[in-house]
Amino acid sequence: MKGLRVLELSEALNVDSSDLLAVCAILKIKATSRISMLSFEECKKITVYYEDKS
Repeated sequence: MKGLRVLELSEALNVDSSDLLAVCAILKIKATSRISMLSFEECKKITVYYEDKS
């Protein structure tokens, strides 16, 4: 497995997948839909973004 899908990460972070896609755009991560694959490095960047936001 190379990473997680947007949908899987959004469920893990307990956020809406559309919100997560917006965060991907902010972080310049290429994800276009709920089934887009994210690398573990990208997942970490997104997770850190949400942690810093809290």
